Amino acid sequence: MLRRFIAEAFGTFWLVLGGCGSAVFAATFPGTGIGFAGVALAFGLTVLTMAYSVGHISGCHLNPAVSVGLWAAGRFPARDLPAYVIAQMLGAIVAAFLIYAIASGAPGWDLSSKGLAANGYGAHSPGGYSLASGFLIELVLTFGFLIVICGSTDTRAPVGFAPIAIGLTLTLIHLISIPVTNTSVNPARSTGPAFVVGSVALGQLWLFWLAPILGGVAGGLAYRILWAEAAKRPDIVGQVPAE
Repeated sequence: MLRRFIAEAFGTFWLVLGGCGSAVFAATFPGTGIGFAGVALAFGLTVLTMAYSVGHISGCHLNPAVSVGLWAAGRFPARDLPAYVIAQMLGAIVAAFLIYAIASGAPGWDLSSKGLAANGYGAHSPGGYSLASGFLIELVLTFGFLIVICGSTDTRAPVGFAPIAIGLTLTLIHLISIPVTNTSVNPARSTGPAFVVGSVALGQLWLFWLAPILGGVAGGLAYRILWAEAAKRPDIVGQVPAE
């Protein structure tokens, strides 16, 4: 469990550093900014690289909604949920503080005006989308994310390609929803920046726990009921290797 805990913490650290870091450092850099599409790709690449690196150790969840969704799908034991969620939160918070420390070194950079790619709705949505819009898109996209995770790691799926499918799905999710909520589908990713930014980001954080968790549970249950088979392969992303 200690090795799995460290793998989840580092993987989530990498996700927040790569995804939120690209949004803070590179998205709007004058003349060469990578924009929304670049940030979306950065998030997808973090999951793809970590899935190949630590998937065989911890399952590479990097996301409380994924852990809970995989529990709902019957692929993850409830007893391990607290350790995984704590590891994911720690990794995300450390990454957010590191991004803040680096960004503070830029001339004129200010946390209150620039932020740390925190999620939000209403006035704090990149496109001004309402709470209802934010809740709906986070719920539906996390649902879809769990379907892809469960399907690509099914015993009947081609072996070795799950990280690619999952990483590209997270890229697609960000391409759809960055303008709406700055894209969460991951309570840990939302908590890290909100913990550092505070204020409204913390006040709106509840949505980015509730909607992804509900979507994850719904996605895991849907796959389990509709398409799952009894046999499981223990060495693939989303499942924990046998002790």
